[in-house]
Amino acid sequence: MKTIDNHNFKNEKALIRVDFNVPLDKEYNITDDNRMTAAVPTIKKILGDGGSVILMSHLGRPKEGPAEKYSLKHLVKHLSDLLGCPVQFADDCIGEQAISLSSSLKPGDVLLLENLRFYKEEEKGNPDFAKKLAALGTVYVNDAFGTAHRAHASTAVIADDFPGKKYFGYVMAGELKNADKVLLHAEKPFTAIMGGAKVSDKILIIEQLLNKVDNLLIGGGMAFTFIKAQGGTIGSSLVEADKLDLALEIIAKAKAKGVNLVLPVDAIIADKFDANAESKTCDINVIPDGWMGLDIGPKSEKLFADAIKGSKTILWNGPAGVFEFEKFAHGTKSVAEAIVAATSAGAFSLIGGGDSAAAISKFNFTDKVSYVSTGGGALLEYIEGKTLPGVAAILN
Repeated sequence: MKTIDNHNFKNEKALIRVDFNVPLDKEYNITDDNRMTAAVPTIKKILGDGGSVILMSHLGRPKEGPAEKYSLKHLVKHLSDLLGCPVQFADDCIGEQAISLSSSLKPGDVLLLENLRFYKEEEKGNPDFAKKLAALGTVYVNDAFGTAHRAHASTAVIADDFPGKKYFGYVMAGELKNADKVLLHAEKPFTAIMGGAKVSDKILIIEQLLNKVDNLLIGGGMAFTFIKAQGGTIGSSLVEADKLDLALEIIAKAKAKGVNLVLPVDAIIADKFDANAESKTCDINVIPDGWMGLDIGPKSEKLFADAIKGSKTILWNGPAGVFEFEKFAHGTKSVAEAIVAATSAGAFSLIGGGDSAAAISKFNFTDKVSYVSTGGGALLEYIEGKTLPGVAAILN
């Protein structure tokens, strides 16, 4: 793997694509800096070699060009604190100021460019835009796994401008190594827990996993499509009515492949989708009209925990319920606790980005699992067997 360990960055200007797409509150304070702290070792390695660093990232989804709430300038102070050195800021990612600031960088200097997505050319993968970015640095590093599945100018196209001088940063290298550990070198028994809202979002990954796992646990909103497909009544729970046949196909495939498919048997149901809704526990197959399942129940928690407990490899993607509401977070927390217990007993656990990463963080278990991915969509596509443009661009 072509990582930054294969290169000495002395006197180089390293152009690093990072993923600083962090959440900000109304006062522009960073509410979760995990993606920033993840990039620090890569930046420090390059500075330690005697190089300088030019950081480029997106933030949010600006639709109409520059917007105050999507400006990366709000990250400068915190980034300076994380790195222990002042960070310069260019209020455009291309143009005269960016050229001037980058050309005057000395070894040990750090420059952050303004939001790449203020230009539509970024997401369109425009080669001319990529060339303007490439002109700012002498070597390219991709450390943004969260956007590795996008063929954007800064994540894939730009690599063509750095033949022989393009590398993975530590975040990218770590993500690929840990994903490969689950995909290619999983110790048995291998358990995957799939949650979230829709079966359709996870169908490709489920198809892949059925060839690899011993246990497949289905939670979250997507479980109700399976329950309804088998004739259960689910009240007003979330369901994909056009995916009932697909759910039955998955059940049949799991059986044919000898995979232990575990569905919830009970649910915490609510009279409305609300943090303070009236709630009760109910058999998942007989949810009354006007009620909806928002979490797995205690019997399901035990079923899930028992399957997780004996595992040597665990992949978790998607919560067991609406964990954002305290009242309906218990199932997701119990899954997290079972994974933590299995990890401490020697299992390898990969938490698959997105909501699962948010849940692990909420319950303060980040340090108690083997690896938490920074990229939800990218990790899913990688496990689905798709080629990630941001990865291919470095390898080619």
